[in-house]
Amino acid sequence: MVFDGIIISFIIGFLRKGNLRALAKLKLKWGWIFPLLLVVELVVFMLQNDSEFLAQVSGYIYIAVYVLGLLFLFMNRKNPGFILILIGVFLNFLVMVINGGRMPVSVEAAAVLDPGYVEVLKDSLYAKHTMLTASTHLGFLGDVIPISNPYPRTQIISIGDIIMNIGIFFFIQYLMVRHPASKKVETPSLSLRGGEQK
Repeated sequence: MVFDGIIISFIIGFLRKGNLRALAKLKLKWGWIFPLLLVVELVVFMLQNDSEFLAQVSGYIYIAVYVLGLLFLFMNRKNPGFILILIGVFLNFLVMVINGGRMPVSVEAAAVLDPGYVEVLKDSLYAKHTMLTASTHLGFLGDVIPISNPYPRTQIISIGDIIMNIGIFFFIQYLMVRHPASKKVETPSLSLRGGEQK
């Protein structure tokens, strides 16, 4: 859902006649850590079902990724939208950390997905998700919100995802439309005094 929010935000930014000039001026503390965390999460996601050891420790890895991500967001909280992104990520982190490092998923909400997904979900070592049950803590913060037609991509999201994407939207709109670097630089016109110069 995060990637969806980023893409939609950029599309709306361009529709508002925004641009990407401010990206060159963007300075984030620990800016290098975000792509690194993304790579780590993708590697664990792709390999954990093929490695018993990685499957056992993946929950701890996801928690570590979230902790570093939260630190990154906190250090850059003065940027527009970052407080909302921080809150959204924290809510996802909270429900994961108290449920063994995995995001609880509602079986009822998952009904909009491929039927095989629910069966796979019953395996607690599937990706970073686990089935939401009566013993799940703070289950309402899990993936419990189904999204389907007319939205082009069927998926299930959490309250944290929604808040996080609102923050992403505000930040990208600021970057593309309101950031000083996004404004067109007007070329000063030369006024001629004393008549036309030859």
